[in-house]
Amino acid sequence: MYLEAAAAIRAKADIAPKAAIILGSGLGDFADRIENAVAIPYSDIPGWPVSTAIGHAGKLIVGTFRGVPIAAMKGRAHLYEGHAPAKVVFGVRALAALGVETFVFTNAAGAVNAAYAPGDLILLNDHINLTGANPLSGPNDDALGPRFPDMGNCYDRDLRAIAHEAAEAVGQSLKEGVYLGLLGPTYETFAEVRMARILGGDLVGMSTVHEVIAARHVQKKCLAISCVTNMGAGMTDAVLDGEHVIATGKAAAARFEALVGEIIPRLPR
Repeated sequence: MYLEAAAAIRAKADIAPKAAIILGSGLGDFADRIENAVAIPYSDIPGWPVSTAIGHAGKLIVGTFRGVPIAAMKGRAHLYEGHAPAKVVFGVRALAALGVETFVFTNAAGAVNAAYAPGDLILLNDHINLTGANPLSGPNDDALGPRFPDMGNCYDRDLRAIAHEAAEAVGQSLKEGVYLGLLGPTYETFAEVRMARILGGDLVGMSTVHEVIAARHVQKKCLAISCVTNMGAGMTDAVLDGEHVIATGKAAAARFEALVGEIIPRLPR
């Protein structure tokens, strides 16, 4: 079905993107900077899951950014919406079939590292999958990749170096951290935040890990940036809710757009 989806995208957009960016909660406005843009609702792409999460527009934007052919996913699917793992990564597989070689994943995340603060942009250097699911479970599709793919360097070192160079160019600095993926949709308990910290996590969230697994399965390079939207439960007196996550993401949007806008032209082509 993902091959059919790729064909449907080609029929609507006369651009062959080599890079794709997946825009998380509150970060979707970057897509408005894409030129020669063709917007395709997910509902118009065969097999593509429709977004229901707050702050996820549910559109694929194909165009160019500073001369780079690019696709941008304004919203993603999550396990907590009731999707199967293979459905959560459908967009990644369709874009890989379209010819995308490099994926830039973004997300809104809670911090369990006390050195972080809301609004920080954190470059992921690894993840821990505690969602209880893996998109590669079940029979392997040998046309996509190997039965047992290597997940070492899943957040590509060379791409991380590019991100640091881009950050310096726009007057920013980037910390790096480990993202711990949980199922959701509940926010973490105090004990779960402590667990995440003990296990080596710096951030917690409900996306990204499955998409990165699927991208690495098909030998694509991955970069990922988290926007810290809140401190983990119990680290402050704040009560967590989805609207606060969106608002914090939007408050960081200018810095996020400046950073990503400098990263994309530096990506390998």
